[in-house]
Amino acid sequence: MQEDIEKNIKPHPPEENATTSVKNEAKGLFESVKKFLMELFDFRDDTDYEATIEAIKADIPFKGATAWILIFAVFVASIGLNANSTAVVIGAMLISPLMGPILGIGMSFALNDINTFKKSLIHLGVMIGLSLFASFLFFYFFPLSKDNSELLGRVSPDIRDVLIAFFGGLALMVARTKRGTIASVIFGVAIATALMPPLCTAGYGLAKGNFSYFFGAMYLFTINTIFIALATFLVMKLLRFPMHKYANAAKRKRYSTIATIVGIAVMIPAIFTFLRVFNENQVNTQIDAFVENEIDSNPSYILMGKPPYDKESKTLELKFFNEVSEAEENSLKNRLLTDPRYEYLKDVTLKVRDSDTKSFEIITTAYKEKSEELQESKNIIAGLQKQIAELQETITTLNNRIEQDALNKNQKVVAFSRISKDAKIRYVDIQGIDFANVLSSKDFIKIDTIPVATIRWNKKLHDSVILPKERELRTWLQKEMELDTLFIKREK
Repeated sequence: MQEDIEKNIKPHPPEENATTSVKNEAKGLFESVKKFLMELFDFRDDTDYEATIEAIKADIPFKGATAWILIFAVFVASIGLNANSTAVVIGAMLISPLMGPILGIGMSFALNDINTFKKSLIHLGVMIGLSLFASFLFFYFFPLSKDNSELLGRVSPDIRDVLIAFFGGLALMVARTKRGTIASVIFGVAIATALMPPLCTAGYGLAKGNFSYFFGAMYLFTINTIFIALATFLVMKLLRFPMHKYANAAKRKRYSTIATIVGIAVMIPAIFTFLRVFNENQVNTQIDAFVENEIDSNPSYILMGKPPYDKESKTLELKFFNEVSEAEENSLKNRLLTDPRYEYLKDVTLKVRDSDTKSFEIITTAYKEKSEELQESKNIIAGLQKQIAELQETITTLNNRIEQDALNKNQKVVAFSRISKDAKIRYVDIQGIDFANVLSSKDFIKIDTIPVATIRWNKKLHDSVILPKERELRTWLQKEMELDTLFIKREK
């Protein structure tokens, strides 16, 4: 019996035991890393559900002390904008109570609590109205002498405002749900999301009758509000906060449907807003890159101020102090359309303008500084022109002699001097041309002589412009040189 059992038991080979051991160790390592990451990022066990809901509901009501705090915060923010003081504006953000109703709106959607939603919406509307009225009064009696950077920064939202509002809202809600709320996070989010300054800027727009400021600032405030509420909704759904209970099942279902419809109605514009603001940010970024790469890096271009971009007509206007030739203008337009670095600018129309007015002071100053240098240059130029004429005559004589000697020896001659001049006339972008018969061998036995023309093009030209010109040049050179074969080589 013992012998039969021993026969049936087959020992595993050493290789199989080693493979199994490695797999087990790898699996154990993976489980350890997974457990570590779960413990590192999981914050559900540290969530205080009841305290979080009660704290958010407690911050929603707007009356008594909260109303006065809001009014004082509006005046502080308005003074900060008036004085162009970042520190004062930050102080107003810290004391503003606007965040309470916004969190209440996000929580009401997450918990299907229609009563909290109504309450939050009403209080938020009253806060907005009071803030606009207070800032309107301040700027009506204490108007700005001119628009400043703190004010202008609150009228044109971009992709950064959307991201700041969303991630700031996530940080705020994670801090809110934690046992022992992290106050520093709440203060930091209040500063980062900047709810108060846009409302004050909107009030300034009303006081000045500047409705572009008003709508731009309210648009920024709306973006911040929506994405903070969205972050609140997502965090509470992720943590599975208990839904609000209704005694009537039909009423609960009706409120859930209403909340879903309203949520979708708000989210669709928010998504389109994010995409539109993202595209606008990409366009502005690539415009700056285009100006830096194609214009500022070229010392021959003198740009007059920052180029204005019209979003409606998608027109970028470049106004130069110097003259810009038609070829240079076409080159700039071609790079705008073909360069992959400016992908978002393919629909942008480039409008190039020379300066039609020259500053008398600039011209006078430049003339005085260069007068002596110009006088000396005239003498030098006159001498150089004489030398150039003599050298050209010598070169022509030598070329004629070389060609005549070759003809006398019955050799096939290429009139290179004439062809090079004609090539420069036909193709102004050529910087230089070389021609030579090159010895070549493909099988390392037979040697052939291959005519090769080496062309140096203007480095500003794009490949898409050079390629068709190279084909035309090759055909023309073959005809002029009476060659059956000609290779074109481009010098980098």
